[in-house]
Amino acid sequence: MLHVSMIGCGAIGVGVMELLKSDPEVVFDVVIVPEAHMDSARISIAALASEARVVSKLDAAQRPDLLIECAGHRAIEEHIIPALLRGIPCMVVSIGALSEPGLVERLEAAAREGKTQVQLLSGAIGAIDALSAARVGGLDSVVYTGRKPPNAWKDTPADGLFALDALTEATLIFEGTAREAARLYPKNANVAATLSLAGLGLDHTEVRLYADPGVSENVHHVEAKGAFGGFELTMRGKPLAANPKTSALTVFSVVRALGNRAHALSI
Repeated sequence: MLHVSMIGCGAIGVGVMELLKSDPEVVFDVVIVPEAHMDSARISIAALASEARVVSKLDAAQRPDLLIECAGHRAIEEHIIPALLRGIPCMVVSIGALSEPGLVERLEAAAREGKTQVQLLSGAIGAIDALSAARVGGLDSVVYTGRKPPNAWKDTPADGLFALDALTEATLIFEGTAREAARLYPKNANVAATLSLAGLGLDHTEVRLYADPGVSENVHHVEAKGAFGGFELTMRGKPLAANPKTSALTVFSVVRALGNRAHALSI
């Protein structure tokens, strides 16, 4: 049985607990949220993990089998790094946070000091295993193109620069490196950061982002070339109903990762 502590009780966290509530091998013991959100978190999880305690941080006596971040970028600094230093294995969903210079190195150093491991989850994109394997053989280029409906770019730097409600055709709202994309569009560009960490790195992965009124899904296209050959991948992910900036596949990837840790057979 896997005893899990989870950071966050938003759309992703609640979705994960909903899908795993009937799995006897995964138990959510603790949910970590800011103090101001503790009462609402208790209401959200009451029917999903009735035994789970809602706290604002792990105390010294709490040592879960696994700590998983489903809360956004600040949680990595506040909770994940201290847990790694204590030797607690961790999983990270908000890969876009790792565009911050030096944060990847700090995560790795904390895990080494704690003699444990931090796993970066694939989230809304596939073929991460193929891309990582291709890097071993030699990668020359990785280009990621993301298309989302205009409303998915609300409250981002594109909102205001473009009349999102009035777009009639696909509009390029960003072109640059994965590091820049993840910094400017942290809630929309986790995919770009994930691909870059599996492949050529944040500064050598090309990213293009489109607001496209012609799509109703989140469309991810990856093209990779190198000594291994080449591949192209297109994925059309349904947005998470509770948060259109997030693909539903992100929730499913967390459920899969937890299942692989908890179950006898892993793939």
